[in-house]
Amino acid sequence: MNETAKTKGQILSETLIAKKDNVYEKKGDGIDKIFQYAEGYKTFLDAAKTEREATTELIRLAKENGFSEWSLGFPVKVGGAYYYNNRGKNLFLFRIGSENIALDGVRIMAAHIDSPRLDLKQNPIYEEGGMCFFKTHYYGGIKKYQWTTIPLALHGVVILANGDEIKVRIGEDDGDPVFYINDLLPHLAQEQSAKPLGSAIPGEKLNLLVGGIPYDDENVSDKIKLNVLSILNEKYGIREDDFVSAEISAVPAFKARDVGFDRAFIGAYGHDDRVCAYPIATAIFENEDRLHTTLVILADKEEVGSDGNTGMNSIILRDVLDSISSSLGADPILVRANSMCLSADVTAAYDPNFSDVYETKNSSMISCGTAMCKYTGARGKSSTNDASAEFVGTVRRLFLENGVSFQTSELGKIDVGGGGTVAKFISQLNIDTVDVGVPVISMHAPYEVISKADLYSTYEAFKAFCKVCR
Repeated sequence: MNETAKTKGQILSETLIAKKDNVYEKKGDGIDKIFQYAEGYKTFLDAAKTEREATTELIRLAKENGFSEWSLGFPVKVGGAYYYNNRGKNLFLFRIGSENIALDGVRIMAAHIDSPRLDLKQNPIYEEGGMCFFKTHYYGGIKKYQWTTIPLALHGVVILANGDEIKVRIGEDDGDPVFYINDLLPHLAQEQSAKPLGSAIPGEKLNLLVGGIPYDDENVSDKIKLNVLSILNEKYGIREDDFVSAEISAVPAFKARDVGFDRAFIGAYGHDDRVCAYPIATAIFENEDRLHTTLVILADKEEVGSDGNTGMNSIILRDVLDSISSSLGADPILVRANSMCLSADVTAAYDPNFSDVYETKNSSMISCGTAMCKYTGARGKSSTNDASAEFVGTVRRLFLENGVSFQTSELGKIDVGGGGTVAKFISQLNIDTVDVGVPVISMHAPYEVISKADLYSTYEAFKAFCKVCR
């Protein structure tokens, strides 16, 4: 018997049993493309640490790729490429295809560009114990203890009393100061250490250390606070009451860096969800298909429920689709009914260090490709879009036909936790929607980790989706 010949059982095993393959093994010489793509993503991450900065950076890239500005109610034409900037924190990118939009619908790709962080309160500044602090209010789901004793940068805008907008970005350049949240030394932390992780650092103790030199004038009080305000006033024209009309966030001052001897991974702040926003944006920029109308949505407020007029739960998506439909003479009801969407949000990658909270057969594995989640939610699928088998089948065939490395995923064991995405808000418009995104290690931490292979597979998935047919 030929030793290289496969047995019937081996053939059946290869044919019938599903398995997850490491993308790095499958790609072979194609690893260079994966690494090259990752460099552009790292540059984007460092430039876009808030939803405002992500919008600005993606508009810059859109213009470089021939997209022109558009507003609600403006006409569109077949072959046109447009962007719509919603209040500087929510961006739409779209190309108009030659197919009848009422019958063909729109290929929609949606991600969010906000990430967990610390926002300054409206009256943030105070002095105590020889130090000046900014009070913060955390945004999104964080482990509060992770945000102490790390270098933090300030990003945002201040609207002065006269209406001028001042942009703030301090702590990123090598010559900049950084900011810091104090923690208790181990010698005095016996009581703190006995508390559960979730309550060891209360939210009201997440105060930023911002100054320590008194203003040189014996006739004033709160000298350190006054000195900090004088520096801000000299540099930016800011007074204390200007914080009332400011949006300033403290974010990790870390740069995106390769992780591991082999550089297989990327460590950075904000992978959730800019690791999906970047692939869908580059997919539409590079899309050569001119038949189908494609639309990218980059939304705000997902980390706090998608509410507000820049979040996915607003009617802005419907307004954009209705305006495009009206310009093309199409019934918007038919356009929505014939559209389809990939909701691009991250999922939790299986972590062997915490294996007890994962169900391995249905967890995404790092470096095994983009992850498709038929449903998210919590416990009994609460608050989820549960995609139909038919639509999942369509996406599955698309990926197989285009050589996209993909896997299926759930977010941990059923009764342990769960999470939601923007998919449910899009599906409520009668649009077939399923989640597809990058697996993440240490999600919502100040420094998360993803695989370059999964990043690239997600990019390939969305490039393929731009040309899918009904």
